[in-house]
Amino acid sequence: MRTAFIETLCDLAAQDERIFLLTGDLGYSVLEPFARCYPKRYLNAGIAEQNMTGVAAGLALCGKTVFTYSIANFPLLRCLEQVRNDVCYHRANVKIVAVGGGCTYGSSGYTHHGVEDLAVARSLPGMTVIAPADPIETRLAMRALARMSGPCYLRLGKAGEPVVHRGEPEFEIGRAVQVRTGRDVTLISTGAMLKETLSAADQLARQGIEAGVLSMHTLKPLDRQALRQAAEQTGAIVTVEEHSVIGGLGSAVADFLAEADLSYVRLRKHALPDELQRKVGSQQYFRRLSGSIVASVKLLVAEPAGAPV
Repeated sequence: MRTAFIETLCDLAAQDERIFLLTGDLGYSVLEPFARCYPKRYLNAGIAEQNMTGVAAGLALCGKTVFTYSIANFPLLRCLEQVRNDVCYHRANVKIVAVGGGCTYGSSGYTHHGVEDLAVARSLPGMTVIAPADPIETRLAMRALARMSGPCYLRLGKAGEPVVHRGEPEFEIGRAVQVRTGRDVTLISTGAMLKETLSAADQLARQGIEAGVLSMHTLKPLDRQALRQAAEQTGAIVTVEEHSVIGGLGSAVADFLAEADLSYVRLRKHALPDELQRKVGSQQYFRRLSGSIVASVKLLVAEPAGAPV
């Protein structure tokens, strides 16, 4: 995903001289193409993410479109006050790019785990929150972000994420991508969990359970129309994310169902357990901590269906 990000950013910068890139001492072997082509629009702020964000906000308020880039928590949580006060308060055109979302940097320990970021970003006023599923969605998201004004949080994997979509889907901020249809349950994935979600849908199909799959690349604004359609068609939803079970996609969907008077819909959250601070391991290790998507679906569909009140 990060390769798709920098390639697309370079293409966009060639067409728009307002685009700047700032990083917090990161991106070696990744950001060099931008630095070489646009040295006057590139700044490595060093390990000083608070300063980086303040500079980004200042540039944005001078009419620039600014992308900040760093590992997982660092461009958001480490400088949350600056993001909140300098960027969101002024509706500055700053796009915060976090590479290695979830537990991509799992072996580096809890300081490098991005497992609360979606919850925090969703809570910030005026912040658009996007977590693309693969390199194709990343390119499409970048193009869309360059056209929109205002703050945005873009959560990426680190490298090596496979292309999942067979072609280029229609992409619109705030509109989910229908990847697969199904009548028994809807699996809603965000970020790089789409491949595992589709694999689970294949396994379920062999067991007689037809699962629809949505790629919910935008968490804020949420695609309420797609959620209502999924609720009415299947009456059962499983959200899939590499994020804390608290505050991410699952929480956003639960809020919608409650507010839309769809509380009869059966819902399960496939996410990381709340307490991860003492655990260190590979990304796959942390994904196993969430349990089996297939098992979660089978438990859900076995529950008696609710009914609209």
